[in-house]
Amino acid sequence: MTTPPDPVPKPASEDPLHGITLERILNELVEHFGWEAMGERIRIRCFTSDPSIGSSLRFLRKTPWAREKVEGMYLYLLRERARQNRARRQND
Repeated sequence: MTTPPDPVPKPASEDPLHGITLERILNELVEHFGWEAMGERIRIRCFTSDPSIGSSLRFLRKTPWAREKVEGMYLYLLRERARQNRARRQND
């Protein structure tokens, strides 16, 4: 009697946002840019008028175009971090 072969592992998702919550995205963006800069880059009131994570999450979950802009801003942040890491490694 032979045993079945091990299942083939599934490839990791190529989506850089896979597994990252909207709340984590917002927290990282606020930490890096701040509410004021975010409001200048993406003109939505939840970033400029009494901003909070909770109100922003509620708005972004209901508003696909705004969520796409926030996700794009986060992808930009990830690319910048990767560039900085490469530059540091080259300088070491």
